[in-house]
Amino acid sequence: MGNWQVGNVKITRVVEVEATGGTRFLLPQASPDAIQPIDWLVPHFATAEGKLIMSIHALIIDTGERRIIVDTCLGNDKKREIPAWNMLQTTFLEDLEAAGYPRESIDTVLCTHLHVDHVGWNTMLVDGQWVPTFPNARYLFGAKEWEYWQATAQEEFGDVIGDSVAPVVDAGLADLVAMDHKICDEVSLFPSPGHTPGHVCVQIRSAGEEAIITGDSMHHPCQIAHPEWSSAVDADAGAAQATREAFLEKYGNSDTLIIGTHFATPTAGHLKKKENGEYWLKT
Repeated sequence: MGNWQVGNVKITRVVEVEATGGTRFLLPQASPDAIQPIDWLVPHFATAEGKLIMSIHALIIDTGERRIIVDTCLGNDKKREIPAWNMLQTTFLEDLEAAGYPRESIDTVLCTHLHVDHVGWNTMLVDGQWVPTFPNARYLFGAKEWEYWQATAQEEFGDVIGDSVAPVVDAGLADLVAMDHKICDEVSLFPSPGHTPGHVCVQIRSAGEEAIITGDSMHHPCQIAHPEWSSAVDADAGAAQATREAFLEKYGNSDTLIIGTHFATPTAGHLKKKENGEYWLKT
């Protein structure tokens, strides 16, 4: 668990899974030999042997008036093609409550995109049916993202939309929003396409301070050093690279706190630019 204060806004991380290795299917260019020269990744984001360390977690944005959970991880009881993600039984909801955010207290669920590891706890299994986990929340899905997944299946993972998104829509709790949607005075979205067509990042601004939640515009900090490395599951690798490069140019050497949706502990830091033009994350 981690906490950050951005002006008057508190951001809390609740982890479902953190693991080392086994990520080559996601970032095929990030081989141990390619990772080892990026010395600033060790020890938080990679081992000395060049194995990646990654996290699947949710981020709760607490403005004092709003409780927004960003990306809801994998979820329990769900049939998935990846063995390590299949029929999970984690303590995520208990951990969420221990952090001070019981599921009934969440008023907004926001998905940066609709991939398997960002929508799982949208629903929970009750008496054999998938029901919304956060009964008092409005769920915000990108309209462009929702449209894309009506014609595209996540065959490599399972019936993700069927068990984790459609039941929310059917329950009347979903709002389809634009990619630049403003949620409240402190929280808004901006487009970051490539990983999926409707992918968004989340911007938090309060009392002169700023933070960005990356979503999967960057899966791992190694993509800060190598923005040309794209995920095997990017819908448009060229667009994803362009998004990363523009992001680095905008936020490099700024005071903006960067919070990675899959960045392992300590998860957040500031982008720095070296004299040779390369970027790194100072934690």
